Amino acid sequence: MAKIDIIPAIDIIDAKCVRLSQGDYDQKTVYNENPLEVAKMFEDHGIKRLHLVDLDGAKASRIINYKLLEQIASKTNLVIDFGGGLKTDEDLKIAFESGAQMITGGSIAVKNKAVFTSWIEKFGSDKIILGADVKDEKIAVGGWLETSDLELLPFVKEYEQLGINKVICTDISKDGMLQGTSTELYKKLLKQSPDLYLVASGGLSSLADIDELVEAKVPAVITGKAIYEGRISLKELERYS
Repeated sequence: MAKIDIIPAIDIIDAKCVRLSQGDYDQKTVYNENPLEVAKMFEDHGIKRLHLVDLDGAKASRIINYKLLEQIASKTNLVIDFGGGLKTDEDLKIAFESGAQMITGGSIAVKNKAVFTSWIEKFGSDKIILGADVKDEKIAVGGWLETSDLELLPFVKEYEQLGINKVICTDISKDGMLQGTSTELYKKLLKQSPDLYLVASGGLSSLADIDELVEAKVPAVITGKAIYEGRISLKELERYS
């Protein structure tokens, strides 16, 4: 079976596991009151990685749910990448001390290039993931509430030259909509940057979507709502591990 890293997402608001549709805080569904329980369930099915998003932190522009990160990191062996509102060296210090192996920086990479670049130098490219959230191939920031003028491909290329080798690319128009992923966009990105560890995010709705990404040689994919809504079972995902 062709290989792709399956990375489930747990999005946190008020210490609960939630999902938003297209990043809209008003379109929130609570799936579980206990995110640790969810993380353990993923691990029981052979999942190795976890994408943990502090949505409270994203709104507050600082780390909020680090206690939950600590709980999941200490009670599972999942490799956790953590994101949401990380803005300062202190935020990163807390995230890493709480058990994150990697952090994802999105808005900060757009709004404060100097800080984000210093993180790559300070912590190394193994620990820093570039979060590239896109709408019509333009980079969006601030919990997706605003779109910038930055084009996706040059944005990624520039950071690749600064040492970034991992990118989570989320197509906002697809996120949480269960209508398929932006495979063509990912192909474009990999054609430009073939060595990139590209994580596809947004819209995954079926195993067929995953197979399409495998065919496009996308190394990893984040899945959230498809699991929570029962479109894809954790048992079915075992075939990719």
